[in-house]
Amino acid sequence: MPYIQTSKLQLYYECVGTGDPLLFISGTGADLRNKPNFLDGPAPKIFETLAYDQRGLGQSDKPGVAYSMADYADDAAALLDAMGWDHAHIIGVSFGGMVAQELALRHGNRINRLVLACTSPGGRGGASYPLHDVQDMDLETRVRHMIPISDTRNNAAWASANAETYEAMVAFASTDAFKGETGRAEGAMRQLEARKHHDTWNRLPNIACPTLICGGKFDGIARPETQKKMAARIPNAKRAMFEGGHLFMLQDRTAIQTMIAFLQEN
Repeated sequence: MPYIQTSKLQLYYECVGTGDPLLFISGTGADLRNKPNFLDGPAPKIFETLAYDQRGLGQSDKPGVAYSMADYADDAAALLDAMGWDHAHIIGVSFGGMVAQELALRHGNRINRLVLACTSPGGRGGASYPLHDVQDMDLETRVRHMIPISDTRNNAAWASANAETYEAMVAFASTDAFKGETGRAEGAMRQLEARKHHDTWNRLPNIACPTLICGGKFDGIARPETQKKMAARIPNAKRAMFEGGHLFMLQDRTAIQTMIAFLQEN
């Protein structure tokens, strides 16, 4: 299996496709063993697309120490080094967008074009929904709590009118095939703790690469108004909003195509 060993830990990754290099940085709790994922979409038809399990998650190492957002950004830069990529396009989604912000601030010379999707800067710019506050709930209770936040259209009235669909969503999101793996719960908690302290707001004007801010119009986790603030804060950033909630990339077929078109601009 493909791993790279950095100076700090071992990271599991997968790379498919040909073309200009593209690093995809995934969100909270993401695990490449869960299929389908971004690598199964259209991007590898156009780019050499790299995705990985972040520290504490999936098949990557789960160090028993506190994680910082700087650690996550440096992990991403180390992965670029291991691939021999001097530069790459970056797509960061949700928590991955927070990592991508830190990557752009700490290793900005490595980024060609940057997409920040359904994410937040923290601080005075606004934080994403505090997932650390609900982590102690049992999984099904947490899923039911988050469904109307992830997509604000899916409120109690919608759930009542669409009971079969709602229960199917709950059942799907409440399944964790890898629950109980050594270090899994601890790694997830350390990721949430790093997320809790994320704050790039005062530094966002230092992001120099071409940037596209994307979000869902009905996202209650990374709110639309936060996307607007970020786009105004990052020099010359573009913004595109789509029909969906936090999962807008799955809900609106035009979203990934818009991202790809942005990355292909000269």
